[in-house]
Amino acid sequence: MSQRENIWIPRLKQQLADKQITRREFLRYSTLLGMSATAAYMWAGKITGQPFAPPARAASLPTGGTLRISMRCPKISDPHTYSWIYDSNIGRGVHEYLTKTGQDNVTRPLLFESWEASDDLKTWTFRTRDVKWHNGRQFTAEDAAWNLNHVLDPATGSSVVGLMKGYMLSEVDSGEKNDDGTAKMVNRIWDANAIEVVDDRTVRMNLKNAQVAVPEHMFHYPLAILDPEEGGVFGVGSNGTGPFDLIDYGVNQRAVLKGRSDYWGDGPYLDELHYIDLGDNPAAEAAAASSGQVDGIYNGNIEQLSLYNAMDDMVIYQAVTAATAVVRMQVDQPQFSDARVRTALRYATDQTQVLEIAHSNLGGIAEHHHVSPIHPDYHELPMFGRDVEKAKALLAEAGHPDGIDLEIVIKPDPAWEQSAVETMVEQWSGAGIRCSINVMPSSKFWDVWDKVPFGFTEWAHRPLGFMVLGLAYRSDVPWNETHYSNPEFDALLTKAEGTLDVQKRSEIIGQLEEIMQQDGPIVQPLWRAIYGAYHSKVKGFQLHPTRYIFPEELAVES
Repeated sequence: MSQRENIWIPRLKQQLADKQITRREFLRYSTLLGMSATAAYMWAGKITGQPFAPPARAASLPTGGTLRISMRCPKISDPHTYSWIYDSNIGRGVHEYLTKTGQDNVTRPLLFESWEASDDLKTWTFRTRDVKWHNGRQFTAEDAAWNLNHVLDPATGSSVVGLMKGYMLSEVDSGEKNDDGTAKMVNRIWDANAIEVVDDRTVRMNLKNAQVAVPEHMFHYPLAILDPEEGGVFGVGSNGTGPFDLIDYGVNQRAVLKGRSDYWGDGPYLDELHYIDLGDNPAAEAAAASSGQVDGIYNGNIEQLSLYNAMDDMVIYQAVTAATAVVRMQVDQPQFSDARVRTALRYATDQTQVLEIAHSNLGGIAEHHHVSPIHPDYHELPMFGRDVEKAKALLAEAGHPDGIDLEIVIKPDPAWEQSAVETMVEQWSGAGIRCSINVMPSSKFWDVWDKVPFGFTEWAHRPLGFMVLGLAYRSDVPWNETHYSNPEFDALLTKAEGTLDVQKRSEIIGQLEEIMQQDGPIVQPLWRAIYGAYHSKVKGFQLHPTRYIFPEELAVES
């Protein structure tokens, strides 16, 4: 497939030269539009006159050995409905993705080796890489198309729908009725030719609306590329295109991956990679690291950071991210149906105090709209601070002059989450919001996290602000745990997704942020700084802001 330069590339170069966008923004959008990462880094340095290079990789890595990482091992049988990052890390060594967004937030080819976008960002043409499945069958465009259709099928229940609904789906009458007698609407792919197999190596996506981040969406962790012959199910012995085989698995126990010698890419360097589930027990993890039972801690707990810093030969990897956790309200429940009640909770919250008490000031304060200052499309608004009298007035206007009684459901781990909720509950009491806390074991919490009226939910980092807004707050998508539905919000979100100009999109995102602050369904106190702890003998590791582990990059010294 011949590559032509997208019409937007010269505009991005000029915006970078005029200092209208940053080098990072140039890298992100030029690569999304089909420029190679190597060329994008070169142009970024050339235009700004400052050397700019991708993150360095080790020139050579040791081979052989076994690496053991402490990480949860949940059910992994249905990758297209993964809910948590560690689910995908287990499968990532076996099933790969169409693209790969690295630690620098630049999206590069993977099973798609190249792509082109039309000037109107509504037609995307992808070329598949010449690779084979583990069983020797050729990977084809049909395989890629099957996976795209599967994640967009409403029967699958994949969160990919939240990212792609605005440009790949339409709501249609299912022929069934809701309980109130109204027509039951479901999401369907908007056109029979929306996912087009051009030939054995070419897939074309014909979009309903313009979208700038299609290649980035291909790396959303539930969009693992599975063998269609296995019907979307994954487990020990499953087929894949990746550098490892999954040879042993026990839920809440362990995962054992064995390196392959016939991987099409670089690596793997390890003989085996073991994930060991020590439960939600930070003390047990620290003890295992200290005794040498594990070589790495996937998700470091804030309370244990000083312990790892004190350990000889332990290296701490940290990153500022858009990871967070939100207090979320289901807006179709009577106590939260009035936007004034939801806004009162925000005004009753002191984010600065929550960050200090619960997260040791590691991270930053949030503004109740789920768009982070590190997102390139973030729009700065006046700080949303605590105002107890305004919170009381809003409650009174909503029919609660004597306050309101609530119950919030949380889990006890990681410990900072319970501390954050306890701090907010104490703050809310000053505004007449009386809230009890229902601490539920994690194993039970994850069965009801999206069902309880009032809860506290962890959300991982996403590289673009509109990505998390689409996943969490777009009407009728699988991860919309708040049941929030606002046609104005949805329309602005779709508009933002198709706007490549960073400044114009930031203005649209600002409107979305304002809607979230005044009408939205969350209280968001903080942005998290994250860390992982690994023995110095572990080589090749880089902390990804979304906590993705790339097993083909890892090595261990004997």
